[in-house]
Amino acid sequence: MEYDSDIIIAGGGLNGPALALGLAQKGFTVTMIDARPKRARADSNFDGRGYALALASKRLLEAIGVWDAVSKDAQPMKDIKVSDGRAGEGPSPFFLHFDHTELEEGPMGFMVEDRFLYRAFLAAVEAEERITTINEDSVVAQDIYDDGVTISLQSGKALKARVLIGCDGRQSGVAKRAGIKRTGWSYGQTALVCAIDHELPHNGVAHQFFMPPGPLAILPLPGNRSSIVWTETDENAQAINSLSDDDYMEVLRPRFGNFLGEISLAGARFTYPLNLTVANEFVAERVALVGDAAHGMHPIAGQGLNAGLRDVAAMVDVLVEARQRGEDIASPLVLERYQQWRRFDTHAMVAATDLTNKLFSNDNPLLRLGRDVGLGVINRLPGVRRSFIREAAGLSGDLPTLMR
Repeated sequence: MEYDSDIIIAGGGLNGPALALGLAQKGFTVTMIDARPKRARADSNFDGRGYALALASKRLLEAIGVWDAVSKDAQPMKDIKVSDGRAGEGPSPFFLHFDHTELEEGPMGFMVEDRFLYRAFLAAVEAEERITTINEDSVVAQDIYDDGVTISLQSGKALKARVLIGCDGRQSGVAKRAGIKRTGWSYGQTALVCAIDHELPHNGVAHQFFMPPGPLAILPLPGNRSSIVWTETDENAQAINSLSDDDYMEVLRPRFGNFLGEISLAGARFTYPLNLTVANEFVAERVALVGDAAHGMHPIAGQGLNAGLRDVAAMVDVLVEARQRGEDIASPLVLERYQQWRRFDTHAMVAATDLTNKLFSNDNPLLRLGRDVGLGVINRLPGVRRSFIREAAGLSGDLPTLMR
């Protein structure tokens, strides 16, 4: 088979470009298929999507040459405060405080808006001669052969490569066409997302306030601004989102509190239904899944993109090692090494976020007492607290090369 490139990546969100850059910089040729226009996201205003990039993810962005372009728009997250309570009553006296000084490696992470991150990826991909990007087109068919894979695009074009990698989201067409089934469910929750201006500085502190309908995350952005990810039941979220901006803020204020002074809406509002979806297999013949195509989890810990970037770094390591050994980079043994590396870590993270959401998104008095005491106990155990901090920073487990 004559190949158009070594690797085809379906999906041009964030994991797709990150993987394309990581592989191209190791000498692979890559074709990336993105259904969207090239600059649609790069030119947008705040669209509700901001990412809490763990320290390990920031290292990956440095390694692939993207971090310098986003650093000026990134807000360091120095501390994380986790508390439990009810709207209008404030948090419980028991809380969990992650202080970055215990990490001794700098901030635990950085908040970056999607528009800035995508813009940086776009520029880096355009500058890399080993990457070919096809925009405003999508994969509609894939055929597997002994020595490669052929894809058909909606435009009618056909391309050949050694391996096809799906970075095409929770409804991954690559996974469906490969016969990979999924496990998951809806949480019956919707995330209300917006940016707010506040009177007082946030000092780089992120807050996670658990309430009976779901958590409220207050994530620091540059300046006196924060990103809000506010979880409500589907029914409540629909009613709240139908309100005027002024009434919307009146509902938010008792949940938010006054610790940052007066707050006001800064831009548009967005909603995202929340669900869990995990691919039963991360690989098939000459096919692999990365990011949300492999696993879509609750945003309760802000680990969605970080888990995807860990997939990216692991995939780069596996394919580089296979090439050095003289192996077919898409052989079952090679792709299985990627699956073994990522599946246990992913399932552990999915289980942790799922359990945490179920444990905290209720008003059961016995559960409330148990979780409040648990937060207080963990906060008083430096060794345990430090392990949680390293987990939040993405520094635990078997780190791929690009994250070290």
